[in-house]
Amino acid sequence: MFTGIIEETGIVKTVNRSGASSFIEIQAKKVLEDVSIGDSIAVNGVCLTVTHSDGGVFRADVMNETLSRSSLGSLTSGSPVNLERAMVANGRFGGHIVSGHIDGTGTVSDIRNDGIAIWYTIAAPPGLLRYIVEKGSIAVDGISLTVARVTDTSFSVSVIPHTAAQTILGTKKKGDIVNLENDIIGKYVEKLMKPADTAPQSGITMDFLAKNGF
Repeated sequence: MFTGIIEETGIVKTVNRSGASSFIEIQAKKVLEDVSIGDSIAVNGVCLTVTHSDGGVFRADVMNETLSRSSLGSLTSGSPVNLERAMVANGRFGGHIVSGHIDGTGTVSDIRNDGIAIWYTIAAPPGLLRYIVEKGSIAVDGISLTVARVTDTSFSVSVIPHTAAQTILGTKKKGDIVNLENDIIGKYVEKLMKPADTAPQSGITMDFLAKNGF
């Protein structure tokens, strides 16, 4: 589990795509201070497991499912990436609940300055936009951000200079692909409100909630 507060940006050293043995190697510093084999590190918001670490570089295996559902497949040697270690129980929870399980990708469609702020508009498919609400949370390449606006085809976030400078968001251009993870709470609520036909009926309906003051 992660918070969406990026600890540092790393640099991709190697991307090996060879079917079942695909892996990525990333140069980093801070996230490797206390790393152990088997630890989780979010790379552009994708939860990966450390399989080897040596000399300021860690390796993580990458499944075909991960490559096809995220932007990791487009990374090359030299690409900068956002990095975050899994959250600890005694730390501050500065962002929101981020699982590191990407729901899909979006495309940066517009970037504009607004005083000190920078607005990013990201086009996304309807299946992702249905869970994105104004003033709600969204993880973009693993960065916990607040949604400022939502339309039928896109959503926008407004970021401060610190966020743009300390993450790879500041390097993004129109047309770039970004990883998106929706707020996990909305997905679970929808699932529980619409159980599968084969699952036991909970009896909780919209009428039931309305009658009981919800």
